[in-house]
Amino acid sequence: MTHVPVDEVFGDDYLYFYADWLTDERSDREAAVIADLARLEPGDRVLDVPCGHGRIANRLAARGARVVGIDVTPSFIDIARADAAERGVTADFRLGDMRDLDVADAEFDVVVNWFTAFGYFDDDIDRQVLAGFRRVLAPGGLLIVDTINREHVARLQTIPGRPAFVAERGDDFMFDRPVLDLLTGRSETERVTIRDGVVRRTHFSVRVLTVPEWREWLNTAGFGEPAFLDEDGAPFTGAGHRLVIVAPADRAVRR
Repeated sequence: MTHVPVDEVFGDDYLYFYADWLTDERSDREAAVIADLARLEPGDRVLDVPCGHGRIANRLAARGARVVGIDVTPSFIDIARADAAERGVTADFRLGDMRDLDVADAEFDVVVNWFTAFGYFDDDIDRQVLAGFRRVLAPGGLLIVDTINREHVARLQTIPGRPAFVAERGDDFMFDRPVLDLLTGRSETERVTIRDGVVRRTHFSVRVLTVPEWREWLNTAGFGEPAFLDEDGAPFTGAGHRLVIVAPADRAVRR
C-alpha cells in the first residue's frame, strides 16, 4: 500500500513550487556530494531511483557515469530526457516503479535514492524496496540515501499549527504541516496549495526511520554497516534537516 497520492504530490505543482528550492546550485552541490561519497569514476554504473526530473541523474552522467534513471511519473521522465538532451549527456530514463525494479541482478555500482524518496509504503513493502536495491548492486557497490532527519521533524512540532514549509510564487502558495506520529514512526503531512485562485488539500505519509531502525532494516536487506552523515557528508549530528546514509552492498569496501 502506498501512503502518497503520487499524481497530487509529485505533479506539476511539485516542480512549480519547488523551483526556488531545487536550484542549479543546490543540484550541483548535491551531485558533487554523491560523487564524492561514491568515489564515482567515469564508467561507473549508477541507478537513480526514483529519479524525478533528472536533476541528479544528468549531473552524474555529466561526470562520466553510466546512469539509469527510473521514475513512476511520466512527465518527470519527459523532463529528464529533455534536460539530458539540452546538457548533451547520455542517460537512460525509464518509466517504472521502485517496488519492482526491471533491471538485472548486480547491474549497478551505485544506487541513489535522493531527496526523501523512501518511506512512502507500508513497512513490509519499504523493506522489500531496500532488498530490491541490494539485489541490483554489484559486490562492493553502494546505496546512497538522502532523507529528512527524524529529529528535525520532531522539532518542527514545537510550534503547533505553524507550517514547516512555505513556498510562495507571486500570488500562489504551498504550505506543509507535518506531524510525527510516534506510534507509527510516520510523518503525516497536510499540504495546502493555492494556485491561480484554486485551493487544493492533500495528505501524504512518509515513514521516518530512526538511525537504529535504518541500521536494522539495511542489515536485514543484506547490506553491510552503514555510515550516517549530514547533508554535506560530515558525520551525522542530528542538528540539520537531512540524513544521508551510505550502505555497502556487502562487507567489502569500495576503493
